[in-house]
Amino acid sequence: MAAADAGPDADDGRAAHPARAFVDLGAIAHNVQVLRAAAPTAAVMAVVKADGYGHGLLPTARAALAGGATWLGVAQLAEALTLRAGLAAQPGAPRPRILTWLYAPGAPLHLALEADLDLSASAPWAVAEIDRAARATGRTARVHLKVDTGMGRGGARPEALADLLAAAGAAAAAGTVEVVGVWSHLACADEVDNPATAAQVAAFGEALARVEAAGLHPQVRHLAASAGTLFHPGTHFDLVRPGIAVYGLTPAPDVADAAALGLRPAMRLEARLALTKPAPAGTPLSYGHTARTTTDTHLGVVPLGYADGVPRAASGAGPLQVAGRRYHVAGRVCMDQVVVDLGPESAAVRAGDTAVLFGDGAAGEPTAEDWARVCGTISYEIVTRLGARVPREYRGAGPDDGRAEQP
Repeated sequence: MAAADAGPDADDGRAAHPARAFVDLGAIAHNVQVLRAAAPTAAVMAVVKADGYGHGLLPTARAALAGGATWLGVAQLAEALTLRAGLAAQPGAPRPRILTWLYAPGAPLHLALEADLDLSASAPWAVAEIDRAARATGRTARVHLKVDTGMGRGGARPEALADLLAAAGAAAAAGTVEVVGVWSHLACADEVDNPATAAQVAAFGEALARVEAAGLHPQVRHLAASAGTLFHPGTHFDLVRPGIAVYGLTPAPDVADAAALGLRPAMRLEARLALTKPAPAGTPLSYGHTARTTTDTHLGVVPLGYADGVPRAASGAGPLQVAGRRYHVAGRVCMDQVVVDLGPESAAVRAGDTAVLFGDGAAGEPTAEDWARVCGTISYEIVTRLGARVPREYRGAGPDDGRAEQP
């Protein structure tokens, strides 16, 4: 909800919160332009699932569309319905195609058809449920058949594809379904020399031939996510589905960092110090006393913790910047706060001063990739786990420019 619509109580709550995630919508639009240039023969589906990878569903979707995306993708049906309704509420906004793909039997697929969404189907039961929803609503469903080309997750395996095609063909003949797409997902595209990608491309080609032989003629074939878009031109086909790269983070840090790819990280996470105080050498810090000060020093309390998405795995390691200097989390990450040992020379640092957990790195601050590295994870997790109680403030191009939003 944007600040202009939130009411005074919500505004007061945001102002009272000592932390904030700043999201650069201009960076998101720029990143989509970079991805379009990387796949010039394909349309771009910006994947905005998981609340826009933690950046905010609607603002990031609008920014991605401003950058030239013509499709949007989300995993969950509820996300897709929220996205369609939110975009429709803006007069004159573009009406992109929206694909949603993750649902279980019994999902209210009639709502998807009424909202003009594209649906994925990996098995005959899914086609049957889409068929029933189409008959109930009187609408023809747009369906993307998903095939498993080697990911071992969603999609029909080769030996099950005949049954999926038979179900889809029957529904298409009945006029309840139009097979508009065929898709799959790459497992190892971030490992640029891994032969699994070539094997998956070959398997995808075989699946496409079987779809055509069954008399189904999809409009779009799509296989590539961020890594495929950036590193494997042979995976582009008609549509690419970048996710993490839309937000300015590299899908393969061992191959190329964001700057080398021309991407601009869109999120900056800051918090105002809630307390500073002197502490003598040997002072134990945080739960379990896993850290102690080694000299007479000053401590700072940063009001962000694992309830806000700061990984507990960052205990003793998570990087921060205060007053232009790099520090790290001292001791264990707590639910609502972390401690930082500011050193003996930092007596001038005061409560209310800013601690930067991550940003784009241009001013020497840590990045989401730095946090991922010390936590033994990926940058995707760092940004998507950011908690709902941390307000997002939007800057740059887009209809939410300069306004805060509480997810």
